Amino acid sequence: MNILKNINVARRHIMRNLTKNIGQSRVDSKVSLTATTEIKRVLICRPNHRLGNLLLITPLLQEVTATFPDCKIDLFVKGTLAPTLFQNYKNIHRIIELPRKPFKNLLQYVKGWIAIKSNQYDIVINVAKHSSSGRLSAQFANSKYKFFGDLPGDNSSEYTDQAHIAKYPIYSFRKYLSQLGLRKNYNAVASLNLKLSLSEIADGHLLLKELVNPEQKTISIFTYATGDKCYSESWWEHFYGQLKISYPGYNIIEILPVENISKIGFQAPTFYSTNIRQIGALIANTDLFIGADSGIMHLASAVHTPTIGLFSVTDHHTYQPYNNNSIAINTNNSTIKDWISALNGILVPG
Repeated sequence: MNILKNINVARRHIMRNLTKNIGQSRVDSKVSLTATTEIKRVLICRPNHRLGNLLLITPLLQEVTATFPDCKIDLFVKGTLAPTLFQNYKNIHRIIELPRKPFKNLLQYVKGWIAIKSNQYDIVINVAKHSSSGRLSAQFANSKYKFFGDLPGDNSSEYTDQAHIAKYPIYSFRKYLSQLGLRKNYNAVASLNLKLSLSEIADGHLLLKELVNPEQKTISIFTYATGDKCYSESWWEHFYGQLKISYPGYNIIEILPVENISKIGFQAPTFYSTNIRQIGALIANTDLFIGADSGIMHLASAVHTPTIGLFSVTDHHTYQPYNNNSIAINTNNSTIKDWISALNGILVPG
């Protein structure tokens, strides 16, 4: 497994070096964007299949539709999650899916690239500036305006939170549009948003009712994560025990991963589903979510439940949940007393 991981890291490093100079978000002084109504067709490139990375582009989707309300958006992604995640985004016209394993699905892979080449777009947006396939797809597409995801110069004094992976593309895109001639947007960046329907939220309430008494406040936890981000069983059992002591009047439920693993030995009522929207609807009916940096953490943030993100490996400035009383905790330089104190800022103890 380590050999495969090292090969993948090396592959990414090589591809980034090969593609880092492909495409520049330059503004031609002879070309200007005089009205937002000029933009009718938009291509957003994020060729990635991970749940968290896809949810993290929802603020950009909201930004684009707010800026160009009449536009139709094509999404260029990997995997099959996108139609489920973005089903309530009305401006999305088409989702072009690349297979996760192109050599096993070569025909679908080729069709995906042909699809973006066969359309004429008004603007193309690459979401992740370091994504090799993202930069390649933005370069490959036909469009009058091309934005490759880069933010020229050091703008940290203007955007103190620009390191965040969901916010950086928006700040960068705003600057690009202002250079084209549009008035700069200084509004706060939107939250991640799964756009659950009222009926989905109601169904989530019924699911919660099957597990616990919904009249009591509920804490949802997710004890799993991939790789080094995953905390040990002893770590979670200690934390879970402290949660029960600190919040005896609260329900505590555990959201299980697709692997059906519990780091607390299934001590709490558990919920298992492979339906992402169903999981999100259940979490939306809880009062707090706690979990390590993972796709489910971003899902909790996307249903606007106060989210505590636990970070020990990844950079919390880049991936932390934000808005809706959400916070990140670096567990390397804090204690369990600090964690409970942070929770007390959101929940009422006892």
